[in-house]
Amino acid sequence: MFSESLSLHEFCKMKIPEGILEIVDSQLLLPFAEDETGIVENKIWNCLVMFAAIGVACSEEFPAHRMLIKDVIVKLLEIKQKLPC
Repeated sequence: MFSESLSLHEFCKMKIPEGILEIVDSQLLLPFAEDETGIVENKIWNCLVMFAAIGVACSEEFPAHRMLIKDVIVKLLEIKQKLPC
C-alpha cells in the first residue's frame, strides 16, 4: 500500500477531510448508524476529522513542526465537547 514516496503520514494527510472514512475503522460509526437525521453522524465525522488532523500534526517528520502538547489538549477538549454522548 505504501511506497517509498508515500508514508502512512502522507496518506492520512491526503485523506483528511474528504477521505476520512478510508483511514478510520468504520466500526466507530456503527453505534451512531441508527440516527436517521444524520446530525449525530455528521458530528462524529467532524470529530474524526479533527482527531485525525491532530494525529497528522503530531507526527510531522521534524519535531519543530509538530503540534505543541498544550494545543493538542485544547483540540482534544474541543472534540470531547462536540461528541453527542
